[in-house]
Amino acid sequence: MILDLDIGNTLSKWRLKDTLSSEIRSRGALWTREEWRPGSDIPDLDVVQSVRISSVARKAVLEETVALLRRRVVSVYVARSTAEALGVTNGYEEPRRLGVDRWLGTLAGYQLAGGCCAVDCGSAITVDFVLPGGRHLGGYILPGLRLMKESLKLGTRNVAIDPDSEADELLAPGKNTVEAVNHGIYMAAVSAVNRLYAEVCDREGVALPLLLTGGDARVVSRGLRVPHAVWPDMVYGGLEACFPLTAAERAGRLSGAPRVPVPAALEKIRAGLAFSTLL
Repeated sequence: MILDLDIGNTLSKWRLKDTLSSEIRSRGALWTREEWRPGSDIPDLDVVQSVRISSVARKAVLEETVALLRRRVVSVYVARSTAEALGVTNGYEEPRRLGVDRWLGTLAGYQLAGGCCAVDCGSAITVDFVLPGGRHLGGYILPGLRLMKESLKLGTRNVAIDPDSEADELLAPGKNTVEAVNHGIYMAAVSAVNRLYAEVCDREGVALPLLLTGGDARVVSRGLRVPHAVWPDMVYGGLEACFPLTAAERAGRLSGAPRVPVPAALEKIRAGLAFSTLL
């Protein structure tokens, strides 16, 4: 079995993948810990031959996690942000400072679509662009839905946005404080993604496929005006591309990869941008 770990600053996700069939056997999530308990926090390591890790947590958390795993597992692979990988050139002035989850999402998106806009809707919303040919432009970071809500300090942090709500409902004026907060932060998030996508496509002269991942991807996707796809395992897809361990991965088949969305024509994107600018 392969254990994939996506360790965030606050929340960590894991999944267990069959080495032979490449099927996902189980998955889970928990708060990021200083010490991990195999069999409780993560699967029993007796069934694991290899571990692949993406971590943006503090250095000490990663070091303790790797030390634990290397005592119990044959192979441990830790992803790092590099200047170049898999045909993609990192757009950061200091490549290692790009969050590895963003780097892996960009790599996965490039392997799937050959150029894309990769959006991760987690604690922060990150928007990264990689052009056909592999030039990563860099990206944008803005507060996620939860962080925006907490910043208002209005006592509404525990009333989440219903991910099944329709976009029209979420974009309408709120009829009470909770609705007003939820609808306001939703409007801010989707407006930012829509505008950033259009601005960069216009500037670079290319219409890029748009891919979303992260805990709030499903609800954010409802407010986007352009064709897109949600790929929950996009960061894991980057781990698979960097460290292919199964026959399917070596053949370039990434877990849960969606059908590549056909972007709107560049002329349509530019027309929409020009209209929004006039407003």
